[in-house]
Amino acid sequence: MPEISHSLQQVLAEISRYEHEFARQSGSTRLIAVSKTRPVADLLEAYQQGLRAFGENYIQEALEKIASLDLDGIEWHFIGPIQSNKTRPIAEHFDWVHSVDRLKVAERLNEQRPAHLQPLQVLIQVNSSKEESKSGCSFEQLPQLAAVVDALPQLNLRGLMTLPAADNDFNQQRIPFRNLREAMASLNQSGMTLDTLSMGMSRDIRAAIAEGSNMVRVGTAIFGQR
Repeated sequence: MPEISHSLQQVLAEISRYEHEFARQSGSTRLIAVSKTRPVADLLEAYQQGLRAFGENYIQEALEKIASLDLDGIEWHFIGPIQSNKTRPIAEHFDWVHSVDRLKVAERLNEQRPAHLQPLQVLIQVNSSKEESKSGCSFEQLPQLAAVVDALPQLNLRGLMTLPAADNDFNQQRIPFRNLREAMASLNQSGMTLDTLSMGMSRDIRAAIAEGSNMVRVGTAIFGQR
């Protein structure tokens, strides 16, 4: 496996190349390292190479890492499905949540966010491919859910996230990302001020950046196969 530092530089170069290809502002796409199941040493190496944002799926594992890596500027993103009985540690220890998909979860995160912390930065997850196995609200449910979440005082609704069905065709990959971008534009036309699209992983970064993603979630290309 190549060293993490080398792999990370390759991923950053790839993102920069796609920003240029699709006339995106240089540096406008933020890299979130998907660090679930990775040891603390791997995260520390990535941090030492300048990476600051880490995405975790599993609460207990994440809490152990957060306790071990109390480092300046490090930012923790919860990117996995949320069980309503697991919202408290997320509200107390994370900076961002990408996977809010129903009102009950949003309300619990809002109630459980400690008052001394800044509001939790949240994204609503949309099931853009209508897969029964995937979390996420539907496009039809999105406007109502977004309006309620946007009003919760301890949450700061920043935008939308999706994890579409796998597809190797570039043009097909673009469709769910385009739909998500248009959905966010529609919400902004209704009076919201959303600014974040979390979409794109190792296999479909190019399509995501082409359609306006400004957060990509990458694990394997940085850390190697689990």
